[in-house]
Amino acid sequence: MEEELTLDSTRKIIHVDMDAFFAAVEQLDHPEWQGKALAVGGGGERGVVSAASYEARKYGVRSAMSGVIAKRLCPHLIFAPTRFDRYKEISESIRSVFLDYTTLVEPLSLDEAFLDVSEYPSASLVAQEIREQIYSKTGLTASAGISINKFLAKIASDWNKPNGQKTIPPEEVLPFLEQLDVKKFHGIGSKTKLKMYGLGIYTGKDLKSQTQAFLEQHFGKAGAHYFKVVRGIHNSPVKPQRTPKSVGAERTFSTNLSSELFLEDKLKSIAELLEKRTQKNKVAGKTITLKIKYSDFVQQTRSKTGTLYLSSKELIFDEAKKLLYQEKLLNSVRLIGISLSNLNTAKKAVPNPKLKIKNPQLSLPF
Repeated sequence: MEEELTLDSTRKIIHVDMDAFFAAVEQLDHPEWQGKALAVGGGGERGVVSAASYEARKYGVRSAMSGVIAKRLCPHLIFAPTRFDRYKEISESIRSVFLDYTTLVEPLSLDEAFLDVSEYPSASLVAQEIREQIYSKTGLTASAGISINKFLAKIASDWNKPNGQKTIPPEEVLPFLEQLDVKKFHGIGSKTKLKMYGLGIYTGKDLKSQTQAFLEQHFGKAGAHYFKVVRGIHNSPVKPQRTPKSVGAERTFSTNLSSELFLEDKLKSIAELLEKRTQKNKVAGKTITLKIKYSDFVQQTRSKTGTLYLSSKELIFDEAKKLLYQEKLLNSVRLIGISLSNLNTAKKAVPNPKLKIKNPQLSLPF
């Protein structure tokens, strides 16, 4: 539809992303680790890195990497145990800074959020102020991206990391996207990037030259999304009250398990944990998915959608067990998890009212 392809340049969106958040918190609390290569998590033979300091990233250490590989890349790497309670405590402090400026805050995780500051004369100055306030309050640095929608703001926040910001004003949106390598587009991963390269699509300009039909033919529903965002069109609003699309729980084992009977016992404890999470989020789901990761890191999912909403540990366990015995295991198992989707969450969230301009002196463009 024509109106869907209309570039909306009336909004001012900020994406704030903390710099190496978990690792930065550990370096903050342990001054002796500052300036050193640090990984959060990843300890032990089966550990996985949750976050890496910038000093560790220089050696190729990344999140989701095996701790064994990380240590091989960086022999002097320091491993710190995860402390989610501490990260959540600081995250709440950071969120209070956001709320000093606007109620239109959409948290994506503990360390990043979108903010709609359309009522301010200058989103760039608001972002600068917010980053200064975060540092003053927590001692941690943040980066920010500022533009007319969430898609562009997210790309921009990566541009001058760490401890920097980038603004893409309305008049620069299309030229910026045209020169951008497609691998920089948020949502285009390594596999999609290579597929695009194979089709001769290297930049936003190349992507923009393709028809929507061509993109949908090669990339399915995502093709329509690429067709719009390369033209700067992404009308998703900042949602202060995000409703979860799924809720889940999983466990990684210290030793690989090869018997369904042993796994069945683990499923009971996972079902109990998942019940607590459904109660906390006040949700139930019609679709249950069993996730199995084998010792060779091959991952498999088995799903079932019923007519009833599941939330109790008994029903979750019964359905998960059926999925477990649905077919034979391919190998020994290192991780198993259960998730519920197709939730009974409300379709509409009541938006919070916008705050009035609190700093009238901000008068620079965008």
